[in-house]
Amino acid sequence: MPTFALLIAGITTLLTLAGLAYYVIALWAARAYLRRARFPAGAFAPAITILKPVHGLDPGLAEAFASHCRQQYSGDYELIFGVSSLLDPAIPLVRQLQTDFSDQAIRLVLCPDVLGPNGKVSNLAQMVPHARFDLLVINDADIRVSPHYLGHVAAPFAPDANQSPTGLVTSLYRGRAHGTIPSKLEALGIATDFAPGVLTARLLDGGLRFGLGSTLAVSRRALDAIGGFEALADALADDYELGARIAAAGFRVELADQIVETSVPAWSVSGYFRHQLRWARTMRDSRQAGYAGLLFSYGLAWAILNLVASGFSLFALALFSLALFARVSIALGIGVGILEDRQVLRDLWLVPLRDLLALTVWAWSYASDTIDWRGEQFTLRNGKLTRRTPEASTTSTAPAREQN
Repeated sequence: MPTFALLIAGITTLLTLAGLAYYVIALWAARAYLRRARFPAGAFAPAITILKPVHGLDPGLAEAFASHCRQQYSGDYELIFGVSSLLDPAIPLVRQLQTDFSDQAIRLVLCPDVLGPNGKVSNLAQMVPHARFDLLVINDADIRVSPHYLGHVAAPFAPDANQSPTGLVTSLYRGRAHGTIPSKLEALGIATDFAPGVLTARLLDGGLRFGLGSTLAVSRRALDAIGGFEALADALADDYELGARIAAAGFRVELADQIVETSVPAWSVSGYFRHQLRWARTMRDSRQAGYAGLLFSYGLAWAILNLVASGFSLFALALFSLALFARVSIALGIGVGILEDRQVLRDLWLVPLRDLLALTVWAWSYASDTIDWRGEQFTLRNGKLTRRTPEASTTSTAPAREQN
């Protein structure tokens, strides 16, 4: 075997072994999550305001909205939808919701001011003054929840004299794919890569230090302590930043005993890669050391490359078999077992392709700080967005709106 091929085979062998170690840690993190102390839903039921910033239409949006009105919750709650324009196509859905659930408090709020490049956060900052209650629940527009959602989200906020107060509650989620292979790849990545990564970070950090846009339940006290949503108006990873700042302020960040569902668009190949690259650069900017460490988490992808580099040697085949077994164990144990995502069983054959593409996106994310967001280009540095123009990069004053 040529010296160069031996070198590549050696490097990919080491990286595959590192990936196997990561898989073991991820499975241990899943075990720790399953064995955690649960919060008794229903024992604590404070009044809640659900804030739903919306912009445009997404698949399954009407049902996602309706799921928030079917809550079996003993406390009082209201829904506030925020739009930046009265021409927003989601407004008829909100009006229909008010008709279908006339007994439920549902309001529509116009948020005309542009407070920064993050349109979602800009809307939220203008919605908060309209909220009647001190516990705020925010999630992406297309999030679909169970009837017991609010009970589980509120439970960790129950006062506990032995612990610091809870400031934020977030939740794991699964993605519902819509038809195309790229859509299935993204949903598969959420269930078998992203969720294991969240659980691993929770284990290694000794608790959560960030939030997920699937659910951001925050107390006004914690929100005020970090300067409100106005402080996040120029942040792309607002969910991550909200949790990180609340944790830094001395509050606890907890995972709710509830899995929610998001809708994954029917991506084209180019749309999928643009979305993945934006997501990757967002994570790289938010959690630099952890993101760099992802190099050692792509065990199956490295095992495939090791097979090629070693000429399909018996050792490489054995290593690949171990990596495949461990990777499938994560997919089934976390994707199916914890997230209850049955799509994983259907799309399991796509895992090797998905992991090779993920490794490619990881490497590609270091090529630049530029992201594409709703047809515009921005530079992302230190968590802040700056619009790129043909002449120069200047701070954006127009909203770049995308809910997911």
